[in-house]
Amino acid sequence: MNHSDRIISFLEEINKTPRKSGNRGPITAYLRGWAEKRGYEVKQDKTDNLLIRVPPTPGYEKAPIIVLQGHSDMVCEKVPESNHDFTKDAVKLVREGDWIKGDGTTIGADNGIAIALAMELVSSEDAEHPPIEILITSDEEIGLVGANALEDGFVEGKVLINLDSEEEGIFTIGCAGGADSDFTVPVNSAAPGSAQFYTLTLGGLKGGHSGMDIALNHGNALKMIERVLSSLSTQKGFSLASINGGSGATNAICRDADAVFAADGDIRPLIAEWASLLKGECGTVEEDFFLTVIEASAPGKVLNADSAQRVLRTIRLTPHGVEKMSSDIEGLVETSSNLAWAEISADKARLQTSQRSAVMSELKDMNERMIAVAELAGGSCFTLNKYPSWKPNPSSALLERCTRIYKECCGKEAVVEAIHAGLECGLIGDKYPGMDMISMGPSMEAVHTPGERLYVPSLEPFRDFLVALLKSFK
Repeated sequence: MNHSDRIISFLEEINKTPRKSGNRGPITAYLRGWAEKRGYEVKQDKTDNLLIRVPPTPGYEKAPIIVLQGHSDMVCEKVPESNHDFTKDAVKLVREGDWIKGDGTTIGADNGIAIALAMELVSSEDAEHPPIEILITSDEEIGLVGANALEDGFVEGKVLINLDSEEEGIFTIGCAGGADSDFTVPVNSAAPGSAQFYTLTLGGLKGGHSGMDIALNHGNALKMIERVLSSLSTQKGFSLASINGGSGATNAICRDADAVFAADGDIRPLIAEWASLLKGECGTVEEDFFLTVIEASAPGKVLNADSAQRVLRTIRLTPHGVEKMSSDIEGLVETSSNLAWAEISADKARLQTSQRSAVMSELKDMNERMIAVAELAGGSCFTLNKYPSWKPNPSSALLERCTRIYKECCGKEAVVEAIHAGLECGLIGDKYPGMDMISMGPSMEAVHTPGERLYVPSLEPFRDFLVALLKSFK
């Protein structure tokens, strides 16, 4: 079995254990058991962060401790027709040419591949290395919970390699800060009228990572379905019973949404017009877009007219997309927001967004804008899961070593960049001043979507480079 196959095998084993964000127990127990079986020292804190201490191989006893870091949780997304249960089912890996993908689900390569790489490397007979601390943080995908809870002394190493980047040959040395906003909008109910009820479904969108993919013009299902519903609200007999969109993950762009509403007359021609209009706006970006409507049974109650307009206007006014591009780095988003999900009924209306910025004052402004939108609707908004940006350090000794070793090992120059996404390095740097950090990883695509896939040919060269890098610390 070659190294790539071994890494994939470790990922398959990891994926047998449910690890949706918030469900920390099973994966923490599995990883702790794996480490203790091998005789490694293991530390575990109150948020189920794990630190696995791996002794150096002979000759590296005086080398500095190297921290290999990744997170244990995964974004759980699936196609509508999938029956996969992320609370109990193993996540299946499917080989398709040079790619590993899922069976209609995310595969958790973000960030299970970091753990698989570390496990393969320290258990391999051909890998020489310094003392290693494998730092596995919890609940990264729902607000960097584990990284935020790290305490003094939990980590001893001063050199950290984050393995949560997604393109081989690219080294990340900076990232955006971020926060989530949780809206509650007051609603009142009314009895349903006599008009026919319908279920409106909008989907087939690509979705994607709310930071890395926010500039790709992927459609937002909540934003799109609001436009259709607002148009329908002028129809005689209109009432709104519910709107639901998104998966509950604030760091994923909303791929699909549905609504239950009522209206008199034949509304199908209007729906067809909107389907054509939105399809045209999507162009080639969203080739699988669809908008359908079917008759539905009348619910027990609906939002009253004022509440329906209130929630529709809230969705309309909530910022989504790129707010500002960087004036220093061409092509880099500086500030953005993502309308992630909504649960709206006659009993309650709740929405969540995520904001990102490399400039913390701009992030503060975006957070305050979300509060203003909620207050205009008579509601409330709380800012959650705030984390700092990671300021690039071009003079980093670790960066110099990595770029030099990469060229020696791979015969080409590495690309060095900052990204518009949240990495735990920002928080870790705050917790442990003086930590020299870099982020890297093998190549993958469409993370946070059911189309997530891992590029197998990137595993071997990335692993070879990582081994060479560790050997260089002797």
